[in-house]
Amino acid sequence: MKISVIGTGYVGLVTGTCFAETGNQVTCVDIDTNKVARLQKGEIPIYEPGLDVLFDRNIAEDRLKFTTDLVEGIKDAEVIFLALPTPPGEDGSADLKYILGVANDLGPILKNYAVIIDKSTVPVGTAEKVRAAIAANATIDFDVVSNPEFLREGVAVEDFMKPDRVVVGTTSEKAKKVMEKLYAPLVRQGNPVIFMDERSAEMTKYAANSFLALKITFMNEIANLCEKVGANVDDIRRGIGTDSRIGKRFLFAGIGYGGSCFPKDVQALAKTSSDYGYDFRTLRSVMAVNDDQKKKLLPVVTEYFDGNLKGKTIAVWGLAFKPYTDDIREAPALENIQALLDAGANITVYDPEAMDNVKKLIPNITYCHTAYAALDDADALMIFTEWPQFRTPDFEKMSKLLKDKVIFDGRNLYELETMRENGFTYYSIGREVVSPGVTA
Repeated sequence: MKISVIGTGYVGLVTGTCFAETGNQVTCVDIDTNKVARLQKGEIPIYEPGLDVLFDRNIAEDRLKFTTDLVEGIKDAEVIFLALPTPPGEDGSADLKYILGVANDLGPILKNYAVIIDKSTVPVGTAEKVRAAIAANATIDFDVVSNPEFLREGVAVEDFMKPDRVVVGTTSEKAKKVMEKLYAPLVRQGNPVIFMDERSAEMTKYAANSFLALKITFMNEIANLCEKVGANVDDIRRGIGTDSRIGKRFLFAGIGYGGSCFPKDVQALAKTSSDYGYDFRTLRSVMAVNDDQKKKLLPVVTEYFDGNLKGKTIAVWGLAFKPYTDDIREAPALENIQALLDAGANITVYDPEAMDNVKKLIPNITYCHTAYAALDDADALMIFTEWPQFRTPDFEKMSKLLKDKVIFDGRNLYELETMRENGFTYYSIGREVVSPGVTA
């Protein structure tokens, strides 16, 4: 099939590359001339494991191309994906100006029937708005379909090539046949393509992400209560996660969720609810708890240093909102680092992928080439991202580098007994504090 993908952000680039991998001819369109020039030279502007292999292969085999010319980009396309940003407004609503702007541009330049696919996460009713914007200037037949993405950063290629399910919102039989053909190579093992109306498909994406955010937030509240009653959240996670009605995933306590999806989607669903006169109290609580959870370790660190962080050097491991990505959107590390700086602390940081992105926002901290370099002569270590290379460090080496053997772990990376054996003072989430010389 001949496919056009408008927008080369995270979703657009993964979508275009993976569809090229299944044998389609894909042209990706973006207005950012610098980004397109880099892509044409074979440079990927994001970090996503496994994407580089597919990207290089499909460029070499001439199945994947990039352009800034919308007319050229959609020429003869049977399918046109809209993978454009929908940033949150001040009231939490999703801003549709990019999607509707492209929809207005598409109308007069469509020369053949095409299925226009909303791949971006969009509010209920967006497909209708896109259809109206295109129809205002179109002279040929077309369909608009909602096809939300469910990609997890860090495993997006695997998620795309082996989807748990594909959700398609359309009431057009003609569009349905195109979508069945498009996704046939990806669902050969029997995972479903679930067809529904456009509004239900749009709501499905928000419902899925909001429910996962709810699971994370619930466990963080349980963790906070554990600290007060003397329980261990890790044991509770295992105790409830083995219940098939609950499941094991998204039950890890920590310092809150971040990223490009959960914060934005929870806000957008809450705003949609408000617009329709419904008070979604659960979502309001999720947002409030998560905002507090991100800053949970700050008073602990401050109290440890007797209320005075001025002149203290705090080492930070992890800047990205999760491992296997360089995405720092809504990352808890950023808010914590700024608060530490405001309190007069010096900051040394290490992250294997996200440092270049943070440098643009926070230039006045020390960026280190290794995790251990960040520890050198630091007064304490704070952990914000659960990168695998942080899980089994050389504790003896850490002891020699740190001034004070204290760790504030926002991701519960280490077993309490391991910290006890290595003589660290160790603060984590929902578990007892480990202090040297104190037995369990």
